[in-house]
Amino acid sequence: MAKYLFVYHGATGPVPTDPKEIKAIHDAWGAWFGALGAAVVDGGNPVGKSSTVKSDGTLVTGGGANPASGYSLIEAASLDDAHRKAQGCPILKHGGSIE
Repeated sequence: MAKYLFVYHGATGPVPTDPKEIKAIHDAWGAWFGALGAAVVDGGNPVGKSSTVKSDGTLVTGGGANPASGYSLIEAASLDDAHRKAQGCPILKHGGSIE
């Protein structure tokens, strides 16, 4: 099985502050990871502030146009299998994307 790096790109809307909303988000991620089971090599982490080093050596703060917001390392039988696994990710329901 090959390993695939899922790079998450933010979700739209304000960051929730209500403890019930935060718990619901954490529960959704836990359920998705649980459904993936042993395919989760490394659940990863959220990413803090980002910056981009361009080919000319200049630095762009803020990570550019679509900064990464987190990552996971997932095992899958093929790229199609990785795509299927990504489709259940909770970030997609909140306007985010996975690279």
